[in-house]
Amino acid sequence: MKVAVIGTGYVGLTTAVSLAVKGHQVLGIDVVKHKIDRLMQGLSPIYEPGLDQVLKQVLEQENIFFTTCLHEAKEAQVIFVCVGTPEAANGEADLTYLHAALQEIEELHSLAPVERVVVIKSTVPVGTGDHAASRLCHCADLHVVSNPEFLREGCALEDALQPSRIVVGADSQKAMNIMKEMYKGISAPWVETTRANAELIKYASNAFLATRISFMNELARLSSEIGTDVLTISQGMGLDSRIGPQFLRAGVGYGGSCFPKDTIALLNLAKRHGVNLSILEKVREVNATQPLWFLEQLHKQMPDLYGKRIALLGLAFKPDTDDIREAPSLTILDALQRSGALIVAYDPVASNHVKELFPDAEYTSTPEAVFQGAHAALLVTEWKECVELDWAKIMEMMEVPLLFDGRNAWPARALEEAGYFYQGVGRS
Repeated sequence: MKVAVIGTGYVGLTTAVSLAVKGHQVLGIDVVKHKIDRLMQGLSPIYEPGLDQVLKQVLEQENIFFTTCLHEAKEAQVIFVCVGTPEAANGEADLTYLHAALQEIEELHSLAPVERVVVIKSTVPVGTGDHAASRLCHCADLHVVSNPEFLREGCALEDALQPSRIVVGADSQKAMNIMKEMYKGISAPWVETTRANAELIKYASNAFLATRISFMNELARLSSEIGTDVLTISQGMGLDSRIGPQFLRAGVGYGGSCFPKDTIALLNLAKRHGVNLSILEKVREVNATQPLWFLEQLHKQMPDLYGKRIALLGLAFKPDTDDIREAPSLTILDALQRSGALIVAYDPVASNHVKELFPDAEYTSTPEAVFQGAHAALLVTEWKECVELDWAKIMEMMEVPLLFDGRNAWPARALEEAGYFYQGVGRS
Protein backbone atom coordinates (compact mmCIF):
# COMPACT_ATOMS: atom_id res chain seq x y z
CA MET A 1 0.00 0.00 0.00
CA LYS A 2 1.03 3.63 -0.43
CA VAL A 3 1.47 5.21 2.97
CA ALA A 4 2.44 8.67 4.22
CA VAL A 5 3.71 9.33 7.73
CA ILE A 6 3.63 12.89 9.08
CA GLY A 7 6.34 13.38 11.70
CA THR A 8 9.73 11.67 11.94
CA GLY A 9 10.26 11.51 15.69
CA TYR A 10 10.34 8.30 17.73
CA VAL A 11 6.85 7.21 16.74
CA GLY A 12 6.79 8.53 13.19
CA LEU A 13 10.17 7.29 12.04
CA THR A 14 9.80 3.88 13.67
CA THR A 15 6.31 3.51 12.19
CA ALA A 16 7.52 4.54 8.72
CA VAL A 17 10.51 2.20 8.75
CA SER A 18 8.52 -0.77 10.07
CA LEU A 19 5.86 -0.33 7.36
CA ALA A 20 8.57 -0.10 4.71
CA VAL A 21 10.07 -3.33 6.03
CA LYS A 22 6.66 -4.97 5.50
CA GLY A 23 6.76 -3.94 1.84
CA HIS A 24 4.61 -0.83 1.81
CA GLN A 25 5.65 2.25 -0.18
CA VAL A 26 6.22 4.85 2.52
CA LEU A 27 6.70 8.60 2.34
CA GLY A 28 7.96 10.23 5.55
CA ILE A 29 7.16 13.92 5.99
CA ASP A 30 8.72 16.49 8.31
CA VAL A 31 8.88 20.28 8.19
CA VAL A 32 12.58 20.34 9.21
CA LYS A 33 14.57 20.18 5.97
CA HIS A 34 17.97 19.27 7.44
CA LYS A 35 16.31 16.32 9.20
CA ILE A 36 14.88 15.15 5.88
CA ASP A 37 18.27 15.53 4.20
CA ARG A 38 19.91 13.37 6.86
CA LEU A 39 17.15 10.77 6.69
CA MET A 40 17.67 10.42 2.93
CA GLN A 41 21.30 9.65 3.75
CA GLY A 42 20.20 6.92 6.14
CA LEU A 43 20.99 8.94 9.27
CA SER A 44 18.37 8.74 12.01
CA PRO A 45 17.77 11.90 14.10
CA ILE A 46 17.08 9.73 17.15
CA TYR A 47 19.06 7.05 18.95
CA GLU A 48 17.22 3.76 18.73
CA PRO A 49 19.05 0.42 18.58
CA GLY A 50 18.95 -1.13 15.09
CA LEU A 51 17.04 1.73 13.49
CA ASP A 52 19.90 3.18 11.43
CA GLN A 53 20.70 -0.18 9.87
CA VAL A 54 17.09 -0.95 8.91
CA LEU A 55 16.56 2.62 7.66
CA LYS A 56 19.46 2.23 5.23
CA GLN A 57 18.11 -1.13 4.15
CA VAL A 58 14.64 0.16 3.21
CA LEU A 59 16.18 3.21 1.50
CA GLU A 60 18.28 0.92 -0.67
CA GLN A 61 15.17 -1.11 -1.47
CA GLU A 62 13.41 2.16 -2.39
CA ASN A 63 10.52 1.32 -0.07
CA ILE A 64 10.84 4.63 1.75
CA PHE A 65 11.47 8.27 0.86
CA PHE A 66 11.39 11.49 2.85
CA THR A 67 10.16 14.98 2.00
CA THR A 68 9.03 18.24 3.55
CA CYS A 69 5.94 18.41 1.32
CA LEU A 70 2.79 16.42 2.10
CA HIS A 71 1.44 17.23 -1.37
CA GLU A 72 3.86 14.62 -2.71
CA ALA A 73 1.61 12.05 -1.02
CA LYS A 74 -1.32 12.53 -3.42
CA GLU A 75 -1.64 8.79 -3.98
CA ALA A 76 -1.37 7.80 -0.33
CA GLN A 77 -4.12 5.43 0.75
CA VAL A 78 -3.22 5.81 4.41
CA ILE A 79 -1.81 8.89 6.15
CA PHE A 80 -0.41 8.42 9.64
CA VAL A 81 -0.30 11.45 11.92
CA CYS A 82 2.66 10.97 14.28
CA VAL A 83 3.33 14.51 15.44
CA GLY A 84 4.26 15.59 18.94
CA THR A 85 1.56 16.39 21.51
CA PRO A 86 3.69 17.92 24.27
CA GLU A 87 2.38 18.96 27.65
CA ALA A 88 1.08 22.52 27.59
CA ALA A 89 1.50 24.98 30.47
CA ASN A 90 -1.88 23.95 31.91
CA GLY A 91 -0.96 20.25 31.81
CA GLU A 92 -3.19 19.42 28.86
CA ALA A 93 -1.88 18.07 25.56
CA ASP A 94 -0.80 20.74 23.09
CA LEU A 95 -2.45 19.81 19.80
CA THR A 96 -0.93 22.60 17.70
CA TYR A 97 1.05 20.21 15.49
CA LEU A 98 -1.92 17.89 15.10
CA HIS A 99 -4.21 20.69 13.93
CA ALA A 100 -1.56 21.84 11.45
CA ALA A 101 -1.29 18.30 10.08
CA LEU A 102 -5.07 18.00 9.69
CA GLN A 103 -5.15 21.26 7.77
CA GLU A 104 -2.48 19.99 5.38
CA ILE A 105 -4.37 16.74 4.92
CA GLU A 106 -7.54 18.69 4.18
CA GLU A 107 -5.70 20.67 1.49
CA LEU A 108 -4.13 17.52 0.03
CA HIS A 109 -7.46 15.73 -0.16
CA SER A 110 -9.04 18.64 -2.00
CA LEU A 111 -6.34 18.26 -4.67
CA ALA A 112 -6.45 14.47 -4.79
CA PRO A 113 -9.80 13.21 -3.44
CA VAL A 114 -9.09 9.46 -3.43
CA GLU A 115 -10.44 7.15 -0.77
CA ARG A 116 -7.98 7.21 2.11
CA VAL A 117 -7.69 6.75 5.85
CA VAL A 118 -6.20 9.32 8.22
CA VAL A 119 -4.68 7.44 11.15
CA ILE A 120 -4.02 9.38 14.36
CA LYS A 121 -1.17 7.53 16.04
CA SER A 122 -0.09 10.44 18.24
CA THR A 123 -1.23 10.21 21.85
CA VAL A 124 -4.18 12.58 22.04
CA PRO A 125 -6.97 13.45 24.51
CA VAL A 126 -10.12 11.37 24.35
CA GLY A 127 -12.45 12.87 21.75
CA THR A 128 -9.69 14.20 19.49
CA GLY A 129 -10.34 11.59 16.81
CA ASP A 130 -14.05 12.34 16.76
CA HIS A 131 -13.29 16.06 16.55
CA ALA A 132 -10.93 15.44 13.62
CA ALA A 133 -13.58 13.35 11.87
CA SER A 134 -16.12 16.14 12.31
CA ARG A 135 -13.65 18.69 10.99
CA LEU A 136 -12.95 16.58 7.89
CA CYS A 137 -16.50 15.32 7.34
CA HIS A 138 -16.89 17.38 4.14
CA CYS A 139 -13.98 15.46 2.57
CA ALA A 140 -15.59 12.64 0.62
CA ASP A 141 -14.13 9.16 1.13
CA LEU A 142 -11.83 10.35 3.90
CA HIS A 143 -11.97 8.23 7.05
CA VAL A 144 -10.44 9.05 10.45
CA VAL A 145 -9.06 6.26 12.61
CA SER A 146 -7.44 6.15 16.04
CA ASN A 147 -4.55 3.67 16.14
CA PRO A 148 -2.44 4.42 19.24
CA GLU A 149 1.18 3.34 19.47
CA PHE A 150 2.56 1.13 22.22
CA LEU A 151 6.26 1.56 21.55
CA ARG A 152 8.94 1.33 24.22
CA GLU A 153 11.91 3.59 23.63
CA GLY A 154 14.96 1.40 23.24
CA CYS A 155 12.78 -1.39 21.77
CA ALA A 156 10.65 0.75 19.44
CA LEU A 157 11.55 -0.97 16.17
CA GLU A 158 10.98 -4.41 17.64
CA ASP A 159 7.63 -3.28 19.07
CA ALA A 160 6.57 -1.82 15.72
CA LEU A 161 7.45 -4.98 13.81
CA GLN A 162 6.02 -7.33 16.44
CA PRO A 163 3.35 -5.35 18.34
CA SER A 164 1.82 -6.60 21.57
CA ARG A 165 -1.62 -5.63 20.20
CA ILE A 166 -3.17 -3.53 17.46
CA VAL A 167 -5.96 -1.23 18.63
CA VAL A 168 -8.07 0.41 15.91
CA GLY A 169 -10.86 2.85 16.64
CA ALA A 170 -13.10 3.64 13.67
CA ASP A 171 -16.74 4.26 12.74
CA SER A 172 -16.43 2.86 9.21
CA GLN A 173 -16.07 -0.73 8.10
CA LYS A 174 -14.28 0.52 4.99
CA ALA A 175 -11.65 2.15 7.18
CA MET A 176 -11.34 -0.96 9.31
CA ASN A 177 -10.81 -3.10 6.20
CA ILE A 178 -8.08 -0.79 4.92
CA MET A 179 -6.32 -0.98 8.28
CA LYS A 180 -6.53 -4.77 8.22
CA GLU A 181 -4.99 -4.79 4.76
CA MET A 182 -2.17 -2.53 5.90
CA TYR A 183 -1.36 -4.69 8.94
CA LYS A 184 -1.78 -7.95 7.00
CA GLY A 185 0.89 -10.46 7.92
CA ILE A 186 1.46 -9.07 11.42
CA SER A 187 0.46 -11.54 14.10
CA ALA A 188 -0.95 -9.66 17.08
CA PRO A 189 -4.21 -9.46 19.04
CA TRP A 190 -6.61 -7.12 17.25
CA VAL A 191 -9.01 -4.77 19.04
CA GLU A 192 -11.78 -3.10 17.00
CA THR A 193 -13.50 -0.32 18.88
CA THR A 194 -14.49 3.34 18.83
CA ARG A 195 -12.00 6.17 18.44
CA ALA A 196 -12.66 7.35 22.01
CA ASN A 197 -12.08 3.87 23.44
CA ALA A 198 -8.83 3.53 21.51
CA GLU A 199 -7.61 6.88 22.83
CA LEU A 200 -8.43 5.98 26.42
CA ILE A 201 -6.79 2.55 26.09
CA LYS A 202 -3.51 4.34 25.38
CA TYR A 203 -3.77 6.72 28.34
CA ALA A 204 -5.01 4.02 30.70
CA SER A 205 -2.21 1.63 29.74
CA ASN A 206 0.52 4.15 30.50
CA ALA A 207 -1.19 5.31 33.68
CA PHE A 208 -1.43 1.74 34.96
CA LEU A 209 2.23 0.99 34.23
CA ALA A 210 3.22 4.23 35.97
CA THR A 211 1.11 3.13 38.94
CA ARG A 212 3.00 -0.16 39.23
CA ILE A 213 6.32 1.69 39.26
CA SER A 214 5.26 4.16 41.95
CA PHE A 215 3.74 1.39 44.05
CA MET A 216 7.04 -0.48 44.06
CA ASN A 217 8.93 2.70 44.89
CA GLU A 218 6.71 3.23 47.92
CA LEU A 219 7.34 -0.38 48.96
CA ALA A 220 11.06 0.28 48.55
CA ARG A 221 10.81 3.23 50.94
CA LEU A 222 9.08 0.96 53.46
CA SER A 223 11.65 -1.79 52.93
CA SER A 224 14.49 0.60 53.65
CA GLU A 225 12.93 1.30 57.05
CA ILE A 226 11.98 -2.22 58.15
CA GLY A 227 14.88 -4.17 56.64
CA THR A 228 13.10 -6.13 53.92
CA ASP A 229 14.41 -6.54 50.37
CA VAL A 230 12.26 -5.05 47.62
CA LEU A 231 13.93 -7.24 44.96
CA THR A 232 12.76 -10.38 46.73
CA ILE A 233 9.35 -8.80 47.33
CA SER A 234 8.92 -7.99 43.64
CA GLN A 235 10.07 -11.46 42.62
CA GLY A 236 7.51 -13.09 44.88
CA MET A 237 4.75 -10.77 43.69
CA GLY A 238 5.59 -11.27 40.02
CA LEU A 239 5.17 -15.04 40.25
CA ASP A 240 1.46 -14.48 40.78
CA SER A 241 -0.09 -14.87 37.31
CA ARG A 242 -2.60 -12.16 38.17
CA ILE A 243 0.24 -9.69 38.67
CA GLY A 244 3.18 -10.74 36.50
CA PRO A 245 6.78 -9.51 36.77
CA GLN A 246 6.70 -6.49 34.45
CA PHE A 247 7.16 -2.96 35.85
CA LEU A 248 7.74 -4.15 39.41
CA ARG A 249 11.26 -2.73 39.69
CA ALA A 250 11.93 -0.06 42.27
CA GLY A 251 14.26 2.75 41.30
CA VAL A 252 14.58 6.52 41.06
CA GLY A 253 11.29 6.98 39.22
CA TYR A 254 9.96 6.95 35.68
CA GLY A 255 10.57 9.58 33.02
CA GLY A 256 10.47 9.93 29.25
CA SER A 257 7.98 11.35 26.81
CA CYS A 258 4.97 9.20 27.75
CA PHE A 259 4.30 8.38 31.40
CA PRO A 260 4.69 11.91 32.87
CA LYS A 261 2.74 13.58 30.06
CA ASP A 262 0.03 10.95 29.76
CA THR A 263 -0.71 10.69 33.47
CA ILE A 264 -1.25 14.45 33.82
CA ALA A 265 -3.36 14.50 30.65
CA LEU A 266 -5.58 11.73 32.03
CA LEU A 267 -5.92 13.58 35.33
CA ASN A 268 -6.95 16.75 33.50
CA LEU A 269 -9.53 14.81 31.47
CA ALA A 270 -11.00 13.38 34.66
CA LYS A 271 -11.13 16.77 36.39
CA ARG A 272 -12.95 18.33 33.43
CA HIS A 273 -15.63 15.70 33.90
CA GLY A 274 -15.76 15.99 37.68
CA VAL A 275 -14.03 12.68 38.40
CA ASN A 276 -11.29 12.35 41.03
CA LEU A 277 -8.51 9.91 40.07
CA SER A 278 -6.87 10.00 43.51
CA ILE A 279 -4.68 6.94 42.91
CA LEU A 280 -3.15 8.53 39.84
CA GLU A 281 -2.54 11.78 41.70
CA LYS A 282 -0.56 9.83 44.29
CA VAL A 283 1.35 8.03 41.54
CA ARG A 284 2.62 11.36 40.22
CA GLU A 285 3.43 12.62 43.71
CA VAL A 286 5.52 9.54 44.49
CA ASN A 287 7.35 9.78 41.20
CA ALA A 288 8.14 13.46 41.66
CA THR A 289 9.66 12.84 45.09
CA GLN A 290 11.46 9.54 44.40
CA PRO A 291 14.72 11.08 43.06
CA LEU A 292 14.84 13.35 46.12
CA TRP A 293 14.19 10.41 48.43
CA PHE A 294 17.11 8.65 46.74
CA LEU A 295 19.34 11.66 47.39
CA GLU A 296 18.30 11.61 51.05
CA GLN A 297 20.10 8.26 51.32
CA LEU A 298 23.26 10.00 50.17
CA HIS A 299 22.76 12.85 52.63
CA LYS A 300 22.44 10.36 55.51
CA GLN A 301 26.00 9.24 54.83
CA MET A 302 27.34 12.62 53.73
CA PRO A 303 25.27 15.49 55.17
CA ASP A 304 27.41 18.25 53.65
CA LEU A 305 27.96 17.83 49.90
CA TYR A 306 29.60 21.20 49.34
CA GLY A 307 32.81 20.70 47.38
CA LYS A 308 32.35 16.93 47.30
CA ARG A 309 32.91 15.16 44.00
CA ILE A 310 29.76 13.18 43.16
CA ALA A 311 29.73 10.77 40.21
CA LEU A 312 26.55 10.14 38.20
CA LEU A 313 26.32 7.14 35.92
CA GLY A 314 23.54 7.34 33.34
CA LEU A 315 21.53 10.41 32.34
CA ALA A 316 18.90 9.23 29.84
CA PHE A 317 15.58 8.29 31.41
CA LYS A 318 16.25 4.63 30.53
CA PRO A 319 18.95 2.61 28.75
CA ASP A 320 19.14 2.35 24.94
CA THR A 321 17.80 5.84 24.30
CA ASP A 322 19.15 9.39 24.26
CA ASP A 323 15.84 10.76 25.56
CA ILE A 324 16.22 12.94 28.66
CA ARG A 325 12.65 14.22 28.80
CA GLU A 326 11.50 14.13 32.45
CA ALA A 327 14.57 12.02 33.29
CA PRO A 328 15.17 11.54 37.04
CA SER A 329 18.79 12.50 36.42
CA LEU A 330 17.73 16.10 35.82
CA THR A 331 16.10 16.37 39.25
CA ILE A 332 19.17 14.78 40.84
CA LEU A 333 21.57 17.06 38.97
CA ASP A 334 19.64 20.15 40.00
CA ALA A 335 19.55 19.14 43.66
CA LEU A 336 23.25 18.26 43.72
CA GLN A 337 24.15 21.54 42.04
CA ARG A 338 22.13 23.47 44.62
CA SER A 339 23.99 21.65 47.41
CA GLY A 340 27.34 22.82 46.04
CA ALA A 341 28.55 19.38 44.96
CA LEU A 342 31.07 18.97 42.14
CA ILE A 343 29.24 16.82 39.60
CA VAL A 344 30.93 14.49 37.12
CA ALA A 345 28.64 12.47 34.87
CA TYR A 346 28.69 9.81 32.16
CA ASP A 347 26.13 8.58 29.65
CA PRO A 348 27.00 6.78 26.40
CA VAL A 349 24.60 8.85 24.25
CA ALA A 350 22.74 11.50 26.28
CA SER A 351 25.56 13.60 27.76
CA ASN A 352 25.43 16.31 25.09
CA HIS A 353 21.70 16.84 25.68
CA VAL A 354 22.19 17.20 29.43
CA LYS A 355 25.25 19.42 28.98
CA GLU A 356 23.02 22.05 27.37
CA LEU A 357 20.99 22.20 30.61
CA PHE A 358 23.85 21.73 33.09
CA PRO A 359 26.99 23.15 31.47
CA ASP A 360 28.85 23.44 34.79
CA ALA A 361 28.95 19.70 35.38
CA GLU A 362 31.88 17.65 34.11
CA TYR A 363 31.17 14.95 31.53
CA THR A 364 33.47 12.02 30.84
CA SER A 365 33.87 9.81 27.79
CA THR A 366 34.13 6.57 29.79
CA PRO A 367 32.15 5.29 32.78
CA GLU A 368 35.32 4.51 34.74
CA ALA A 369 36.52 8.12 34.55
CA VAL A 370 33.64 9.42 36.69
CA PHE A 371 34.96 7.52 39.70
CA GLN A 372 38.33 9.31 39.79
CA GLY A 373 38.51 11.15 43.11
CA ALA A 374 34.77 10.68 43.73
CA HIS A 375 33.39 10.90 47.26
CA ALA A 376 30.28 8.98 46.17
CA ALA A 377 28.85 7.43 43.00
CA LEU A 378 25.17 7.24 41.99
CA LEU A 379 23.78 4.85 39.38
CA VAL A 380 20.84 6.63 37.76
CA THR A 381 20.42 4.74 34.46
CA GLU A 382 21.34 1.07 34.19
CA TRP A 383 23.26 1.15 30.91
CA LYS A 384 25.33 -2.01 30.45
CA GLU A 385 28.44 0.20 30.40
CA CYS A 386 27.48 1.62 33.79
CA VAL A 387 26.81 -1.75 35.41
CA GLU A 388 29.58 -4.07 34.18
CA LEU A 389 32.63 -2.41 35.75
CA ASP A 390 36.06 -3.32 37.11
CA TRP A 391 35.26 -2.77 40.78
CA ALA A 392 38.77 -3.59 42.04
CA LYS A 393 40.19 -0.82 39.86
CA ILE A 394 37.41 1.59 40.85
CA MET A 395 38.11 1.05 44.56
CA GLU A 396 41.57 2.51 43.98
CA MET A 397 40.15 5.48 42.06
CA MET A 398 37.52 6.66 44.52
CA GLU A 399 38.26 9.08 47.35
CA VAL A 400 35.49 7.49 49.42
CA PRO A 401 33.93 4.15 48.34
CA LEU A 402 30.27 5.12 48.70
CA LEU A 403 27.91 3.60 46.12
CA PHE A 404 24.22 4.45 45.72
CA ASP A 405 22.44 2.15 43.29
CA GLY A 406 19.31 3.86 41.95
CA ARG A 407 18.38 0.88 39.78
CA ASN A 408 19.36 -2.06 42.00
CA ALA A 409 21.61 -3.23 39.19
CA TRP A 410 25.05 -3.36 40.84
CA PRO A 411 26.21 -6.59 42.59
CA ALA A 412 25.35 -5.59 46.15
CA ARG A 413 26.84 -8.48 48.12
CA ALA A 414 30.09 -8.60 46.12
CA LEU A 415 30.56 -4.85 46.51
CA GLU A 416 30.03 -4.97 50.27
CA GLU A 417 32.50 -7.86 50.57
CA ALA A 418 35.00 -5.80 48.57
CA GLY A 419 34.81 -3.00 51.12
CA TYR A 420 32.35 -0.61 49.51
CA PHE A 421 29.45 1.02 51.30
CA TYR A 422 26.49 -0.04 49.14
CA GLN A 423 22.98 1.45 49.29
CA GLY A 424 20.30 0.31 46.86
CA VAL A 425 16.63 1.24 46.63
CA GLY A 426 14.79 -0.75 49.29
CA ARG A 427 17.57 -3.35 49.58
CA SER A 428 18.23 -5.11 52.87
